[in-house]
Amino acid sequence: MKAVLFSLVLLAGLLYANAVQAADTPVNALLALSKHDSTLSIVDPSTLKIIAQIPVGNDPHEVIASADGHTAYVSNYGSGAYNTLAVVDLIAQKALPAVDLGPLRGPHGLTFVGGKVWFTAEAAKAIGSYDPATKKVDWILGTGQNRTHMIYVSPDIKLIVTANVSSGTVSLIEKTIGGPPGQSLPPGPPGTALFIPAPGDWNETVVRVGNGSEGFDVSPDGKEIWVANAGDGTVSIIDVASKQVKQTLAADVGGANRLKFTPDGKLAFISTLRGPDVTVIDTATHKTIKRIPVGHGAAGIVMQPDGARAFVACSPDGYVVVINLHSLEVFGRVEAGQNPDGLAWAVRR
Repeated sequence: MKAVLFSLVLLAGLLYANAVQAADTPVNALLALSKHDSTLSIVDPSTLKIIAQIPVGNDPHEVIASADGHTAYVSNYGSGAYNTLAVVDLIAQKALPAVDLGPLRGPHGLTFVGGKVWFTAEAAKAIGSYDPATKKVDWILGTGQNRTHMIYVSPDIKLIVTANVSSGTVSLIEKTIGGPPGQSLPPGPPGTALFIPAPGDWNETVVRVGNGSEGFDVSPDGKEIWVANAGDGTVSIIDVASKQVKQTLAADVGGANRLKFTPDGKLAFISTLRGPDVTVIDTATHKTIKRIPVGHGAAGIVMQPDGARAFVACSPDGYVVVINLHSLEVFGRVEAGQNPDGLAWAVRR
């Protein structure tokens, strides 16, 4: 009788464990990397609870989700020691075969635009795109700059922006108009967006900003690029139209790691690994309006798409803080593993 009861209790425990492990990935999910644990956490933002943790290989730094929210891509950085993108099925909550980037070592910055993964390859001084449909790297461009670290690609794929940390520069890479005689862009189906880059070449404009230019963001209206300079503690504001720095803010953000606009573009958040606060700047007045205490340093930032909350990875403390964007106060946190860094938002469609 005791043996039967023990078996029933054990079976119930196993069924409970399986049920917990089988919790579905929410339609809106927060993705959080732990560099120390080499894991990607899928977090339910409504409860701030971790749904699943998936291994993602050596030294994961940045993460991005596909447009349909089904797949995540993670850069295995290693300061140039590694050359892979880890791939995660967010629905099945499992690791998929990694992408081998060959000589494109030190992948770091990531974005997903036009059905492709765009990445930096820091050690190769290059950027590239990976096509999940063909499972191939289908485009590479050298920047000629040192530590090409973060990347932005416009929705129409006519502008690429990268921050080059050791060069203290930002590259604005623009698709030129036109191409060789007789070459034209094939028409797309009526009413659909065509993400094939227009024929022609690319022009790179290198803009000198400040020392340690790492974190940056493009304003929601596409008119400005704000760059946080870790070495100088300043913020450079680049006018996209003229491709020139129009103002430098003495923001006191030494060791700045990331800069992100709120979805409405009214505020800029800056994390720093050297200090306990996240700095908040009013983008209209260019004044610092608040420094939010978060711990002993901070790295990755992601904004909730509806503009309600910001999530900030506090790497030295081993958690991700949640900031209310209306009150500008910390009201929660996620225990996402040791040394959290890259964050992303996945919306399943």
